[in-house]
Amino acid sequence: MRIAVVHDWLVTYAGAEKVLEQILQIYPDADLFSLIDFVDQKDRKFIMDKPVTTSFIQRLPFAKKKYRTYLPFMPLAIEQLDLSKYDLVISSSHAVAKGVLTGPNQLHISYVHSPIRYAWDLQHQYLKESGMNKGLKGAIARYILFHIRNWDYRTANGVDYFISNSDFIAKRIKKVYRREAFTIYPPVDVTAFTFKDQKEDFYLTASRMVPYKKIDIIVEAFNKMSDKKLVVIGTGPDLNKIKSLAGPNIDILGYQPFEVLKDYMQRAKAFVFAAEEDFGITPVEAQACGTPIIAYGKGGSLETVKGLENKECPTGIFFKEQTVESIILAVNKFEYEGTKIKSIDCRDHALKFSPERFKNEFKSFVDSKLEKNNLKEVIKQ
Repeated sequence: MRIAVVHDWLVTYAGAEKVLEQILQIYPDADLFSLIDFVDQKDRKFIMDKPVTTSFIQRLPFAKKKYRTYLPFMPLAIEQLDLSKYDLVISSSHAVAKGVLTGPNQLHISYVHSPIRYAWDLQHQYLKESGMNKGLKGAIARYILFHIRNWDYRTANGVDYFISNSDFIAKRIKKVYRREAFTIYPPVDVTAFTFKDQKEDFYLTASRMVPYKKIDIIVEAFNKMSDKKLVVIGTGPDLNKIKSLAGPNIDILGYQPFEVLKDYMQRAKAFVFAAEEDFGITPVEAQACGTPIIAYGKGGSLETVKGLENKECPTGIFFKEQTVESIILAVNKFEYEGTKIKSIDCRDHALKFSPERFKNEFKSFVDSKLEKNNLKEVIKQ
């Protein structure tokens, strides 16, 4: 059984790479392909130190730092990866990996973290946040994204089966590709986050400091609740902006190592999460520590957090809008009704997203499709 695994790009170890790591553990003999590979030699454990076949973008100027600027060339680049000798192709895609070329005798299963966000329904938001919504740059960006959308829709036909990382993304796949997707939640290393039921009198948020994470409105909300302490962990382009907004009741800690982050997660009375995520790993990690969640009630959070309206074992509270006022209402509601949320229920809920569960569900899904497509015998041979 010749297996190829295709990933968009290898530059860091984040949520998509954690999924890739588990896929490679299921299929340790698979060959790995990616547009680029700039993972340091000392950090390659998650890809089992495999050699990676890359595209021509790997050799373009400044590709290590500026690879995103080569987006217009990515559809061409991914189609140049030769996968013709493989029986099973698994793509892990949030950009273009699902667009690899496969033939009628090959089975292509794509695990989609999201259709290309900045090309579809979030185009206007991304262009605005990047300052490319006006002028000549804006016109060029829109023209490029128009062609990316056409390519992205067309290449969905080359995928035999879609797996989505949440029901929220399954709806997006249905909307943009007109295809059904089976949801398998991504793996979360819940065992790395130790349970603690004794909480202290502060709230926590932790995230990369980028606009769509909405850390600024969390900070502004706690500025108006000066009697409540907020701790903010994370770094990124918006860090200085966040620091300038913070009042005396807010501690901005910047980047912190894992052990420090875990310690704060264990001790916080609640974790505040304002982003509209496709899935959202951090709230699951906080729940694994026994910490309740105060989250924006849209996107993946509706699947990873059980709100108070869930009478049986709730793990958090939702707010309806990404606004300062909505967050304040949710925090105040937590102050009055948070006792309904038990730390042990948060922990039990988080355990449902373990890597073992992911691997079992993923392998079962792939095996069923191999059998359906008469490739089960290839495995036995």
